[in-house]
Amino acid sequence: MLFFSVYSEELPTYKSMPKGQAVPKVERAEFNGNPDSLFFNDGKRRIDFVLVYEDESKHASEKKGSQRRREFFEGSLMNLGVELEAAQSVMDEKLVYVKVHVPFEVLCTYAEVLHIKLPIQPNDLAQQSSTYNCFTRHFYPSEDVIAKEPDFFTAPFRKDQLKCFYVKDREQFFTPAVRSRMAYYILSRAPYDVKGSMKKFGISKLLDGGVYKAAYPLHDSRFNVKSKEPGCPNERFLLYNEWAHPKSFYKMQPLDLIRKYFGEKIGIYFAWLGFYTVMLTLAAAVGLGCFIYGYTTRESSTWSKEVCDPQIGGEIIMCPQCDKICPYWRLNTTCESSKRLCVFDNYGTLVFAIFMSVWVTLFLEFWKRYQAELEHDWDTVEFLQQEEQPRPEYEAKCIYERVNPVTQEKEKVPHTACGKCMRVSCGISTVLFWVLLIIASVVGVIVYRLAMFITFSAKLRSDLKYSKELEPFKEYVTPQMATSITSSIISFIIIMILNNVYEKVAIWITDFELPRTKTEYENSLTLKMFLFQFVNYYSSCFYIAFFKGKVVGYPGKPVYWFGAFRNEECDPGGCLTELTTQLSIIMTGKAVWNNIQEVLLPWVKNLIFRHCTQVGSEKVIPRWEQDYQLQPIGKLGLFYEYLEMVIQFGFVTLFVASFPLAPLLALFNNLCEIRVDAWKFTTQSRRVVPEKAQDIGAWQPILQGVAILAVATNAAIIAFTSDMIPRLVYYWAFSVSPYSDGSEHTMTGFINSSLSIFYIDHFNNESSCCCCFFNYDLNPPGHPNQYEYSIHYWHVIAAKLAFMIVVEHIVYFTKFILSYMIPDVPEALKEQIKRERYLTQVILHETNIKHFKELMKPVADNLLDDIEEPELDLKL
Repeated sequence: MLFFSVYSEELPTYKSMPKGQAVPKVERAEFNGNPDSLFFNDGKRRIDFVLVYEDESKHASEKKGSQRRREFFEGSLMNLGVELEAAQSVMDEKLVYVKVHVPFEVLCTYAEVLHIKLPIQPNDLAQQSSTYNCFTRHFYPSEDVIAKEPDFFTAPFRKDQLKCFYVKDREQFFTPAVRSRMAYYILSRAPYDVKGSMKKFGISKLLDGGVYKAAYPLHDSRFNVKSKEPGCPNERFLLYNEWAHPKSFYKMQPLDLIRKYFGEKIGIYFAWLGFYTVMLTLAAAVGLGCFIYGYTTRESSTWSKEVCDPQIGGEIIMCPQCDKICPYWRLNTTCESSKRLCVFDNYGTLVFAIFMSVWVTLFLEFWKRYQAELEHDWDTVEFLQQEEQPRPEYEAKCIYERVNPVTQEKEKVPHTACGKCMRVSCGISTVLFWVLLIIASVVGVIVYRLAMFITFSAKLRSDLKYSKELEPFKEYVTPQMATSITSSIISFIIIMILNNVYEKVAIWITDFELPRTKTEYENSLTLKMFLFQFVNYYSSCFYIAFFKGKVVGYPGKPVYWFGAFRNEECDPGGCLTELTTQLSIIMTGKAVWNNIQEVLLPWVKNLIFRHCTQVGSEKVIPRWEQDYQLQPIGKLGLFYEYLEMVIQFGFVTLFVASFPLAPLLALFNNLCEIRVDAWKFTTQSRRVVPEKAQDIGAWQPILQGVAILAVATNAAIIAFTSDMIPRLVYYWAFSVSPYSDGSEHTMTGFINSSLSIFYIDHFNNESSCCCCFFNYDLNPPGHPNQYEYSIHYWHVIAAKLAFMIVVEHIVYFTKFILSYMIPDVPEALKEQIKRERYLTQVILHETNIKHFKELMKPVADNLLDDIEEPELDLKL
C-alpha cells in the first residue's frame, strides 16, 4: 500500500531541492493575444493548472515571507519536472498568472501512483442496454451534437508497460480532466518551506495564507461562444447548450460528457439527482391523485357535514382552550378547518403512505442497479478505498510510528490510539451539545406558541369580529392557525441561523479528528451534518405530529409547562393540518433560500467583480483571466448539494402521509435544481478539479436509514395524528349495537362520539352555560370514574397500536421481498464485467509476451550466430 511513510523519497513529490541549490525562477512571457488559447505561448505545452498571486512589487504592504514561500514552492515544482510560465494580468497589473504544465513523463509517474485506469484496446463487445435508458434515450441530445464516448478495455497504468496501452497520440493519451487531477495532486504535495526535518507543503495552505489568491484548472472555452482554438472540443459550450440552458429543460442529461468534463464525482451526483427526479414523477402523480380525491370529497364527508351543520356543530359549545381569556366557542366555527382536514386526512392518504413506503424501496433498489451500470460504463468498478491517497493535511501531521496490521511494516500516523480516542470523544461531545442546543431552540418555539396562542385568542377574534374589512377572513384565520404560521416562520429562521453556525463547527470538528483520506473526511462530515440537519429540520415536525395535543388534560385540570403555560391543543381541524402547514412552509422556504444562494449570490458576485475590474473593450482577455473572474467552488461544494437533496428526501418520505403534495413540490424543485446546478457549474464557477468516485458514498446508507424510518413515521402519523383510526373504530364498532341503537354501519354521529362533556360548575368561574364539550375520550360527569379514560378511548388506542404493528410488518416484509427480488447488479452486467476483466488480462498477458519476445529476439539471434560460427569452423 502506498504512502505509509509520510515523506517517501521514492516518490518525486516529496523531494526537496538540495541545500545550497539556487531556486529556479519562473519564466515570464507576454500574452500572445489569443483569448482562446489553452497552451503556453509556444502553442505546444498544454495548461493543466493556473495559479494566481499578487505581485509584491506592485503592493508594498505584502509580506516578503509570502514571496519567499511562493518562490520556493514554484522552484520545488520545477525541480519535480513541472514546467511553469508566468504572465502579467491584462486587467490588473498587480496580478500574475502562473501557468502549470505537467510533461508526459511526469504524468506517467503519477498515473501509476494514483492507479489511474487507461485504455489498452477498443472494447468490441456488444454493450448491454439498460432498462432505464430504454425509456429515456429519446430525450438525449443528438449524437451529431454530442458524440458518443468510445469504449475501451482499461487497466491500471504502469510506466514500465507503456507499450501495452492504447497510445495514438502522447498529447491526447491523458484527457484534460485527468491531467488536471494529477496536476492538483502534485500541487497539493509540493513543499514550500523546509525547516530541518520538518517540511511544509501543499497549495491549500498557501491559498489559506494568502500566498496565492486562486488555483484552478481552465475551462476549455467560453460557455456561450465556441473556441477558435484548433482541435478544441468546446465541451463547456456543448454542456451549456444541451444541458444548462433553460431551453433544454426537457432533455436528459449528457452524463458521459459531464463525467468527462467535471469528473466522476460530479457525474455521479447529477446521475443520482436525475434518477431521483425521474422516480419522483410517479410519486408526484399518485400524490396529486390523492390530493384531488380529498379535495373533491371534502364537501361530501359525513364528519365535516356534521361539523358545519348548524343543527349539530352549531349547537355544540366547546370549552375554552386557554385560561380566563379564551371564550366558549361553537364547533361549526371550525367548518373550513374541517374541510381542509378532509383534503389531507382521507382513505386515499392511507393508500398513498403505503405506496410511498414501497416506492422508496423501489427507488433505492433500482438506483443500485443503475449505479452499477454507471460504475461499469465509467470504469470505477474496481475503485477501492485502500487505493485512495492520504490527504496532505493528514500526511503533514504524521509524527508517530505504528505497525500496520495488514503489511506488518512500520508506518507514520498523526496520533496515538489514546489521542485518536480523545479526538473522537471531543467530536461526539460537541455534536451532542449542538443537538441539545437545537432541542432547546425547539422548546423555545413551543413556549412561543403557548404564549402567542393566548394573545391571539384574546385579540384576534375580537379584531376580526369588529373589523368589517377582516370579516371575510373570520372563518379561515383561527388563533391556532395564526400561531402555527408564525411559529413555522420563526422555526425556519432559527433553522437557517443554526445551519450557518453549525456548518463551521462541524468542519472544525472533522478537521480536528484528522481523517486519513478525503472519502473518510467527507463521510465523517456527512454523518455530523446530517445528524444536525435531521434534528434541526425535522424536530418541529416530530413535535407537531407526535407530541402536540397528546397530553393536555381536560378543562377542569389542564396540563401546564413550567407551571405557567397551558399545554397547547391541536387546531380544531386537527394537528394534521398544522403539520401540513409546517411542511409546506419549511419546504418552500428552504427551496427559495437555496435558489437565492445558488443563483443570485454567484451571479451578483460575478457582476460586481466584472464591474470593479472593468477595462476598455479594446483589450483582449486571455482564457485564464476570464476564468479568474468566476466564483470558486468551495471544498465542500458538492457536499451541500447532496445534503440539500437528502433533507428534501426526508420531507418527501418521513411525513408524506400528512402532505401528499410533497413529492410534487420536490419534483418541481428538482427540475429547477438540475438546471440551476448545471448553470452554476458551467457559467458562474471556475472549473472544479475532477475527482474519482464509485458511488454516492455515505449518503447511500443514510437514504436507506431514512427509508426504514419513514415506514414507522407514516404509520404513526396515520395512527396517532390523523383521525382515520377513530373513524374506522366508530364505523365498525361503535355505530352499531351494543354501543348504539343503529343496526347498520354508518359515520353519522361520529362527532358526538368523539367529544366529551364537561360541566361548567366544575370551573371556579361563573358562566351562563351549563356544560361544554372538549375533544378527548373521557368518562362523563357522574360516572364512577368521571373524567378518566373511557372504554371508547382504549378501543381506539388498541386499534391504533394494532394498525401500526400490522402495517409496519406488512410494509417491511414487502420491502424485504422487493430487495431480495431486485439484485443490486443485473446478471447480464455481472457476466459482461467478468468477460471484460478476463479479456483485459488476456490482452495484457499477450502484449507482455509479445514485448518480451521483441526484447529477447536480439539475444536469440546472437546465440544462433554463436552456434553457427563453431559449426562453420568444424567444416572448414
